[in-house]
Amino acid sequence: MGFISHYDDLPMDWVGDWAGRRAALTPRRTALYDSFTEKSYSFRDLDDRACRVGTYLADVLGLGKGDVISLICRNRIEAIDLYLACGKLGVILAPLSQRLKKPELDDLLGRLKPRVLVHENAFAELVSGLALPASVQKVLDIDGAQNEFENAVLKTEPRAVNVPLALNDTSLYVHTGGTTAVPKICIVSHRQMVWNSFDILATGIVGAFRSVLITFPFFHVGGWNTFTPLLHAGVTSVLLREFNPGLILELIHGGRVENFGAVEAMLQFLIAHPKFKDTDFSKVKAITTAAAPCSKAVMQVFLDKGIPISQTYGMTEAGPSNFAYIARTDSMEELLVNSASIGTSMFHCDAKIVDQESGQEVGPGEVGVLCMRSPHNFDGYLNDPARTEKLINREGWVYTGDLAVKDQDGLVCIKGRADNMFITGGENVSPEEIEQALMKHPAVAGAICAGVPDPKWGQAPVALVVFHAGQTVAEEELKTFCREHLAGYKVPREIRSAAGLPLTGAGKLDRHALVAMFP
Repeated sequence: MGFISHYDDLPMDWVGDWAGRRAALTPRRTALYDSFTEKSYSFRDLDDRACRVGTYLADVLGLGKGDVISLICRNRIEAIDLYLACGKLGVILAPLSQRLKKPELDDLLGRLKPRVLVHENAFAELVSGLALPASVQKVLDIDGAQNEFENAVLKTEPRAVNVPLALNDTSLYVHTGGTTAVPKICIVSHRQMVWNSFDILATGIVGAFRSVLITFPFFHVGGWNTFTPLLHAGVTSVLLREFNPGLILELIHGGRVENFGAVEAMLQFLIAHPKFKDTDFSKVKAITTAAAPCSKAVMQVFLDKGIPISQTYGMTEAGPSNFAYIARTDSMEELLVNSASIGTSMFHCDAKIVDQESGQEVGPGEVGVLCMRSPHNFDGYLNDPARTEKLINREGWVYTGDLAVKDQDGLVCIKGRADNMFITGGENVSPEEIEQALMKHPAVAGAICAGVPDPKWGQAPVALVVFHAGQTVAEEELKTFCREHLAGYKVPREIRSAAGLPLTGAGKLDRHALVAMFP
């Protein structure tokens, strides 16, 4: 009698059937609160909706394992319906950002080759102008005039549509942003999503809470990276259509939120909102930050309310959750002391920092490139083996491109992007370091830096800043402030102010756009 060679390749009934498994365990428990419609749904409700959507996809549209559905919408329950239904069928969900422009979306759709494109009516005009590939057999408007999703899809008589899937089968196609190259499409397996849930729950980021607000969009893996472990753990998800600081504060004041994730800019918007000072935060037990460490000034505002902040770090290709700073004592002061740190790698994730040239591991205190390896690595870029081979080697190490340093206690700090560095007067400069220095000024709410051509030094740093409401600072004062924190050659040659920072379609700082502003 033979023995299975690898369980990740073995089709099993439970893989992808997240809605069915959780409904069997806790059918009446509240699974979701939709803050837009003010409706609550049990886990049994979610499974029923997923079965109806799955039956429609399979029996009406003829979709099956390996087919692709593209989705353009904000965070709505219909997106969750599709995610759970696709999990039952083995259909691959490919969420697309509504922030992208027609050329980017046309390119992505051409490579994804979806059989169905689902969109929110708010983006009907955007969708109508797209060059849809011949693969698209159906365009479904979620909430248009005919309200087809409500009147047809959810009215479908449900049947058991779940099919056995392997952990190595694909769950999602997630695009990641670049500023010059075409967007990359990450192949995200069920194995990646399951092990990422394991790591989040084992690290203790969300499992201890009864209700968690989902702030990250579903066109990023971060949205599904929040929802999936909550579903696995039977925790109530609180849904926002899009980031709305006033509504978030209302939900917090009403006691609906015990935990939420955020990037620092979101926390700044909350602090600046008129409702903030009167909001009751007594039900909020913790906040989790992502993308970049939270500044001490912003962190202090929430620590003063008795709310600890856990820093996290990851990337779609390697996680998307890989590092977390978990307080080692009960002291809030510890969080401030180590505010620049992303902590240590999560429970099931290897990490090392290597020299950028030799690839050899560096010691504590030395800056190198962070590499990570875990069971929740991605499965490569769709139809792009050359890019995949540059990022992940045969031993499973993902080359993040992030410069990092580890201290004697094993805590890691991110120092910037290896590919963002520029050379001025023969010296390597990380723009993130300059941005962090500018952000230390109490009047600066945001900053972006890049290197531009300079006749004397080859390249020179320039910066754009956004001030907090009602505040402004002269350029020379900012330069003087930078000199207190940076070597002279790192002080920006020119600092301008603006109402906002240039961003890519994926919401990241667009340094190429900044360079174009300083001819």
